[in-house]
Amino acid sequence: MAARRKPSRARRKDVLAPADAVGVDTGGTFTDVVAWRAGRRVAFKVPSTPREPAAAVISALERAGAGRGTRVRHGSTVATNALLQRKGARVVFVTTAGFEDVLEIGRQDRPDLYALEPHRTPPLVPRERRLGVRERVGAGGDVVEPLTSRSLVETVRRVRAARPEAIAVGLLHAWSAPDHERRLSRALRALGVPVSSAVELAPEIREYERFATTAANAYLVPLVRGYLSGIAAATRGSVEIVLSHGGTAPIAQAAEEPVRQLLSGPAAGLRAALAAARACGHRAALTLDVGGTSTDCAFLGGRDTGQDGLPRRRTREVAGVPVLLPTLDVHTVGAGGGSIARVDGGGVLQVGPDSAGADPGPACYGRGGPATVTDALVVLGAIAGDSLAGGALRLDRAAARRALERLARELGVKRAEAAAQGVLRVAESRMEAALRKVSVESGEDPRAAALVVFGGAGGLHACELAAALGVPAVVWPRDAGVLCALGALEGGSRRERSRSVLRGTGEVAALERALRALEREVRAAFAPAERARVRLESRAEVRARGQAHELTVAARPLATLAARFHAAHERRYGFADPDADVQVVTLEAGGWLAARLPKEARRRRAGPPPAAERVRVWYGGRAHAARAWRRESLAVGQELHGPAIVTDDGATLWLAPGWRARAHASGAVVVTRGSRR
Repeated sequence: MAARRKPSRARRKDVLAPADAVGVDTGGTFTDVVAWRAGRRVAFKVPSTPREPAAAVISALERAGAGRGTRVRHGSTVATNALLQRKGARVVFVTTAGFEDVLEIGRQDRPDLYALEPHRTPPLVPRERRLGVRERVGAGGDVVEPLTSRSLVETVRRVRAARPEAIAVGLLHAWSAPDHERRLSRALRALGVPVSSAVELAPEIREYERFATTAANAYLVPLVRGYLSGIAAATRGSVEIVLSHGGTAPIAQAAEEPVRQLLSGPAAGLRAALAAARACGHRAALTLDVGGTSTDCAFLGGRDTGQDGLPRRRTREVAGVPVLLPTLDVHTVGAGGGSIARVDGGGVLQVGPDSAGADPGPACYGRGGPATVTDALVVLGAIAGDSLAGGALRLDRAAARRALERLARELGVKRAEAAAQGVLRVAESRMEAALRKVSVESGEDPRAAALVVFGGAGGLHACELAAALGVPAVVWPRDAGVLCALGALEGGSRRERSRSVLRGTGEVAALERALRALEREVRAAFAPAERARVRLESRAEVRARGQAHELTVAARPLATLAARFHAAHERRYGFADPDADVQVVTLEAGGWLAARLPKEARRRRAGPPPAAERVRVWYGGRAHAARAWRRESLAVGQELHGPAIVTDDGATLWLAPGWRARAHASGAVVVTRGSRR
């Protein structure tokens, strides 16, 4: 690993005075920062450093003025990338004898039903490092076979011989009787390597998902622990890491439970996106976050969301691994600004999922990179100016054109602009499919929501996608290019705890005791001075007895839990059986603490606003004369008519012909269909 370079003296001139709070979001191409300093919000981007992710974060924190007393909230992709690239630790998995192959057997489903040679993602732990221990607990918590001292000693010896870098422990039915698993974990910690225990991480039913989650956590701990220790050492402030459920964890806890960070970055932006939509008068939001590597989509404020309007789910698959932990329901596709455009062996244009990343990046970075979606936008003129990310990168327009001309020759078309439009159509078709998946395919109507577009390139695809989905309005928030960093900063703190109970809804007293125990754990996870301000929210995973899957409903009041389940079943499936015996499978408690940030001071504009530039944009097969505006130059209520471009530091909005935009008091730009009359 390369040594981190110290900032030059010239770069240190950019360093701000000490910041009150900083939000940082690391992406595949850029690392985004939003800082509060003396009542002023400051946002900027720096190029990411994929080979040493901490280097860009530390450099960004130094530039933001993070120091002693600064509160830092960080959305990280380190855990996700390690799982995607299979660059984790050497793990030994210890389980009940006879169940060593659960990680490989899984649910016995076939990812591709019609494949003649089906391929399954291999487990993170190979067979020779999956070890069984003699013990057995029944589903009801009764001890079938005790865990003896002899078994403990023998298991520790076998694990030591396997030379682990991390250990995962998951025993059968330990969620109902955790004593065996806790004793085994304590014994294994004497080996001096990280130990992940399923009963501590996810005390729930479904052994396969619980074991896989624990193995993934152990696989990630050494790498993430090293990364976060570097951040902590370089930052003297209070650091919290954004988790997949939209909450945060102190850096010490986050280092031991990295599997909770697999959707860290996308989760941070959703709260800020919903706030932007509601500030503009829209209750629900369909989000489009287009970054350098991927596009993330979600539906916020829908029918099945929590009190905060954010959609959550209990289990999801990440990089072929099931994760049995609360996450925000975000759908990701490999279609971002850096997605590589190429012609396959059949002469068909393909875009993504491979990305040019930060190095070499798109061709327009001038580093010899391939043709990408960003290069297509540059050639079409939709990206104005001579730099990207607020001046962080210079644009090499000639290199972008050469890359698209090569692609045009391979496609057999005459102009680079024609190839560029083809690249956009392919990329936007994948984005549209992702938006439909989180809306129409999930029972939500996109016509009842605003499309909130953010990330560096979200605004460049807004009009086409809004038209395809029938969305009535597009919201392009202030600081759209760094909205995930803003969400990390302003999102507040959240802690969650869950536990399987397998009790009938009529057992109100027992359910109340279990739920209160979880809520006490949640409150205890906050600092003593914060606990009185914590807002609690409880949910229950409920099913009719005999069903294999559950529906999530609000847990309280417990006396009417069954009625809420039947109503949710009717809404989801179109029918319900009020006479069915209803069972609570898992209880979950969450606690939320709002962020306390200073009020932003109003700034007077120095001098008259800059005039709009005139640019040429290729759209619909021909060139259009368009005007390019800076977002901060727009007066509240000012209207623009397409074709036009609005630029901000790190993001661009393309207003197609036939569309109009209005500057909102919140700093957002709201886009609707309509033309000048």
